[in-house]
Amino acid sequence: LRKSGKEVHLIANKAEGRQADPGLMEAYSLGFGEPVALSAEHGLGLADLHAIVSKAVDAKAPPKPDDEFLPEVDIDLPEDDGSTEEGPALRWNPKRYLNVAIVGRPNAGKSTLMNALVGSKVAITSDKPQTTRHAIRGLVHRPDAQLIIVDTPGLHRPRTLLGERLNDVVRETWSEVDVVGFCVPADQRVGPGDRFIASELVKIARHTPVVGIVTKTDLVSQQRVAESLVAMQKVMDFADLVPVSAVDGYQVDVLTDVLVSHLPPGPALYPDGELTDEPESTLVAELVREAALEGVRDELPHSIAVVVEEMNPREGREDLLDIYADVYVERPSQKAIVLGRGGERLKRVGSTARHQIEALLGTRVYLDLHVKVAKDWQRDPKQLRRLGF
Repeated sequence: LRKSGKEVHLIANKAEGRQADPGLMEAYSLGFGEPVALSAEHGLGLADLHAIVSKAVDAKAPPKPDDEFLPEVDIDLPEDDGSTEEGPALRWNPKRYLNVAIVGRPNAGKSTLMNALVGSKVAITSDKPQTTRHAIRGLVHRPDAQLIIVDTPGLHRPRTLLGERLNDVVRETWSEVDVVGFCVPADQRVGPGDRFIASELVKIARHTPVVGIVTKTDLVSQQRVAESLVAMQKVMDFADLVPVSAVDGYQVDVLTDVLVSHLPPGPALYPDGELTDEPESTLVAELVREAALEGVRDELPHSIAVVVEEMNPREGREDLLDIYADVYVERPSQKAIVLGRGGERLKRVGSTARHQIEALLGTRVYLDLHVKVAKDWQRDPKQLRRLGF
């Protein structure tokens, strides 16, 4: 690299926790300056890396010409793609893209709705509140538009440091997107939690359209749906108001059309066919957590976290993926519940998760799970960072 004469930036990857410190010092000794500590798994250092790349791109960019010296030109594109022997011609792509945040209080049907919009499972679902712990992106592809749907944790009154950080994720997400979809379930009355979220959204509604979404219409009568729509109109002025059912597909296409109506012209961001930009390890960890949540109650659902420690093809076996993951709880008594008698419950969790992971990745999977205790991790900043929050 030194012989190349090019600018070199040292990236120290897999820099999770204090165990990375010796490696960072060793990397510094290479003489390329201070390394960027990066954890792609936990999202650490990505902003620093982005700043380095952006600076390099800006340095390479040609100077922009003055608009006043540019002539007005009408361009009539031919029917063919203009390809030559030297390669395909560059053409304007009329497809548009927009970031859409799906928000609401816990258990409002946000993740199920996003899966229905995408047409595939990209977010885990559960009847337990606070199942979603990250801003998860799903992609909707249409001939005329691309929607980047961001599923967010339920906004709530936090009782732990984890709860505070989840609320921060929600507010950061809706401050960065172009349209917000505010979900309220039809089977529950509009309550204080919904009004609180509406009072927050009013602050951004002047520059970001907010679409009201009445979810779970399959659970109630048409009269109840109508009452929910009237109640929503009293909460705030929405750009649009749409009742949907993610379970039976009622008006999911209509909601997509409504969201597309708010999109400005522009290019697509993702290749056709992609369903999410989440790392595979994150999706795998979420599927394990979804299986572990099944059948547990009280405070245990909130105490479960999953970290994928290793995920690699088995040596000499292209058709088999080895995955090693740790399931974290906060107390030894919770560990006993997750394990079950003789480890039977953990075996069921592993079997359920393995089938889901194999369907997601399209390959056979060996899944090795271990249960560990991280005392009161929801309230411990160091442990929250180690677990990716």
